[in-house]
Amino acid sequence: MTDPLLEVRDLVTAFHFLEGAYVAVNRVSFSLKPGEVLGLVGESGSGKSVTGLSLIGLIDAPGEVVGGEILFKGRDLTGLGDTALREVRGKEIAMIFQDSLAALNPVLTIGEQMTEAITEHGGASAAEARERAIAALRQVGITSPEERFEQYPHEFSGGMRQRVAIATALLNHPDLIIADEPTTALDVTIQGQILAEMQTLQRETGTAIIWITHDLGVISELADRVAVMYAGQIVEIGEIDDVLDRPRHPYTRGLLDSIPAENAPGTRLHQIDGAAPRLSAFPVGCPFRPRCERAQAVCAETMPDVTAGAAGHEWRCHNPVPEETTR
Repeated sequence: MTDPLLEVRDLVTAFHFLEGAYVAVNRVSFSLKPGEVLGLVGESGSGKSVTGLSLIGLIDAPGEVVGGEILFKGRDLTGLGDTALREVRGKEIAMIFQDSLAALNPVLTIGEQMTEAITEHGGASAAEARERAIAALRQVGITSPEERFEQYPHEFSGGMRQRVAIATALLNHPDLIIADEPTTALDVTIQGQILAEMQTLQRETGTAIIWITHDLGVISELADRVAVMYAGQIVEIGEIDDVLDRPRHPYTRGLLDSIPAENAPGTRLHQIDGAAPRLSAFPVGCPFRPRCERAQAVCAETMPDVTAGAAGHEWRCHNPVPEETTR
């Protein structure tokens, strides 16, 4: 059996304020095999992006990883200092951010930024770095890469900038890419093109990917497994077909029922009542209880434990959706 590339064990990330510490990621655990694609889904505020940033030490004050382990190739990243983490970031683990314009430096050319990502990790001359950067731009479908290499971010469209971000992430042949909603701000056509390119690149390079999104449609096309997050916790995780075809957590079921394609034409879309809880006002017991149609008295008393099903399918719920009633 292949050893996991990444093991996250009971990860806790909190934000410290005068009134106290608010937990944004609450004992999150999952693993990732080499070359595997894991989708991380949930509403805004569920803790997806904070989880991704926590993995590579990019949580700024007042935030802090306060507990758990992040084992990458067996090495605990939570114990590394800034210098050691910088050696890992961009080389072994790369990140694609949601806002490519904000992620790129507006006063440097695309070429300057891409070659810096190579030379900072050593092992390449300026000429070699230029050649690798141009090859990466060509690989993600950017035409005339030699010309584009000399241009600035504002001279690119949103889709082209996102391609640059993907190319930059691939420069050092990382073992893992964390993609934080990289196609959310793009139109559907460009989104489809980039997803197709990412699938091709993933197959060619064998890079593992954590794809953070709120779009279950994207995950169904891209991921091998999916983890559903709510209020800082993973409430359901498993193989993509198991979770999407046989969801056991009411929150997962609610997300699926709200997809237009799952509803008959002309019918009102299903919605999950209420809103996700604020960090400062998590309910006692199950955090989804105030919005759950299946809530029972026990849900207001204790946090549900993890229930393990077949083939690694797990969920946290006192009263899960019966498997025989799922779609």
